[in-house]
Amino acid sequence: QVQLVESGGGTVQPGGSLRLSCAASGSIARLYAMGWYRQAPGKQRELVATIEWDGTANYADSVKDRFAISRDNAKNTVFLQMNSLKPEDTAVYYCNADRVALTTILGIFNFWGQGTQVTVSS
Repeated sequence: QVQLVESGGGTVQPGGSLRLSCAASGSIARLYAMGWYRQAPGKQRELVATIEWDGTANYADSVKDRFAISRDNAKNTVFLQMNSLKPEDTAVYYCNADRVALTTILGIFNFWGQGTQVTVSS
């Protein structure tokens, strides 16, 4: 019904930057919220940042002032600009589409991407 395809992960040195992208496709009528979560080895998945349809953003305290989330509603795409990366940012980053209305069936749904690896290491 809805596919989320992430891109932009990789390996970067501490202090470096990366930009993640996630494009949603499928039977989408309206995609109210999109976001990024991450999961480090041995840890639970945690919220990184979310953004509403109107651009209202929410960040985890650990990434405030370093990461910036944005979206292109016309293309159902969300971005995460990550600056001043630290080794503790190393994780698999997952794109999330929340409160998704479909054109095919009634209801509100939640979808996840497959994840993209971000490694911060010298």
